[in-house]
Amino acid sequence: MTNMVQNAKDQAAALAMAAYRAAAGNGSLPQAEVPAAPVEVPRDAANGDFTTTFALAASKALRQPPRAIAQALLDHMDLEGSYFASAEIAGPGFLNFRLGGKWYEEVCAAVEREGADYGRSDSLKGQKIMVEFVSANPTGPMHMGNARGGVLGDTLASVLSACGAEVSREFYVNDAGHQIDKFARSIYARCMQQTFGEDSYAFPEDGYQGDDIRELAKGFLAKMEDFPGATREEFWMTDMAEYGLSVNLPKMKEDLRRYKIEYDTWFYESNLHNSGAVAETAELLTKAGWTYEKDGALWLKTAQIMRENLLKAGKKEKDIEKLDLKDDVLRRANGFYTYFAADIAYHRNKFETRGFDRVINIWGADHHGHVARLKGALDALGLDGSGKLDIVLMQLVKLLRDGELVKMSKRTGKAISLSDLLDEVPVDAARWFFNAKPDTQMDFDLGLAVREDSENPIYYVEYAHARICSLAQKLAGEGLAVPAPGEADLSLLTAEAEEILIKQLAAWPHTIRAAAKNYDPSHVNRYLMELAGCFHRFYTACHIREEAPALARARLRLADDTRIVLKNGLALIGVDAPEHM
Repeated sequence: MTNMVQNAKDQAAALAMAAYRAAAGNGSLPQAEVPAAPVEVPRDAANGDFTTTFALAASKALRQPPRAIAQALLDHMDLEGSYFASAEIAGPGFLNFRLGGKWYEEVCAAVEREGADYGRSDSLKGQKIMVEFVSANPTGPMHMGNARGGVLGDTLASVLSACGAEVSREFYVNDAGHQIDKFARSIYARCMQQTFGEDSYAFPEDGYQGDDIRELAKGFLAKMEDFPGATREEFWMTDMAEYGLSVNLPKMKEDLRRYKIEYDTWFYESNLHNSGAVAETAELLTKAGWTYEKDGALWLKTAQIMRENLLKAGKKEKDIEKLDLKDDVLRRANGFYTYFAADIAYHRNKFETRGFDRVINIWGADHHGHVARLKGALDALGLDGSGKLDIVLMQLVKLLRDGELVKMSKRTGKAISLSDLLDEVPVDAARWFFNAKPDTQMDFDLGLAVREDSENPIYYVEYAHARICSLAQKLAGEGLAVPAPGEADLSLLTAEAEEILIKQLAAWPHTIRAAAKNYDPSHVNRYLMELAGCFHRFYTACHIREEAPALARARLRLADDTRIVLKNGLALIGVDAPEHM
């Protein structure tokens, strides 16, 4: 797909090199092997639209001052038929290029030609990538952290797909282990209390105390009709867990669907245990010499693995010692495998069994200590965890109402769940606000999220789209329809506000690639805010109805090009592009 910013960079670099060859050919500059220099967009538009350091980079090889080289290049540069109207020397030897009408016209033509595909690329074509996100314990309602991880993972998957990758969205269901055991015991305790009285049975100190557990117990008792409470607790654990999961998992799927998230795969931890994959993975680590027995348990030599990885990365031994690295238990003395052992087996399944080239996990920042341990374990299995597993750590969410912090505590049953949030805030607003830069703590302002004015960023962007749709509809009623692609004279778009808007349209393909490269889908939010702002300023400065027909048609075509890109960007975040507001 077309990337006019990159096209201009490539052309500027080619023009500089062609000018050097011409200058060297007639003796104006010496013949030498000169390095290609990058072309960038200057921060200050006063320094041109694109700039290259070619003359500075070639100075040593040519044994001449950069400005003298730049002047020779300028003297031999032919801009005829190029994207550039002029070039000039600045500072110690920069060559600054200024765009001409051809480039602006081709940007609009690309938007019109590619439509919903504008901005997409093949930069990741051939890569099979998994994005695992949310993966909340199915022991209670999803909370704010899950809500943030949900939209970050979903939007990241979308931008990776827009770059040509084959992407799979996955939810890892922790339906085995200690948390599920605690979950089942919590339900059992509530069943006992609801059957024989609150004081009849002590609730586990570490149990889940939310009202949802009471509701699960109530449902279980209704299903059983007769609950023989005298039977030992252990007798009921499997039934309690299975019932709790049978209620909670469909509810999680329903909430996520309401949040506009659909997964390709729901992967169950229990399958790893039942298939023997966890035990097999531990055995492979043992055969490779990375485990040992101690106190009846099987341990992974995590400290040794991480130390070797750190030494390879250039860390000094004395600095590594300060980290106080520790080994991890894979199999407890009672014969049960740990969550870490299951996690290693799970990621082995991702790479070895299902053949993903890259795996990206969206985790809460409190899991940062687990990152190097898991990558190291995969390295020990020969699966290149350090190179192929990427972890995006997201910071906490602070929920505010009327400027006051809304405290969340899943344990006490006072959590604000995803479902509660979506009852109060529109889904599109929630997705927009949670698609913030992952490594920064965010404040979610409930009041701002429902405001219908320009202070609310999602409203500001959606309003720009609706404004264009309303404008087109109104003008069509007056006999001025949006010109079909190629039918407007775009060479008439020479006003500053028009060119700034077109430059912003041109930046969209780069935005998608930056979001994919940096695993930061918030690039899309920032871009859309800038695009909406550019359009609103264009709309104020450049009239349509009052202008001559040819200019009016060109401006209306530009407005519709903006609508296309706004809609494309909102679609990547999973947000609607309303035609009326």
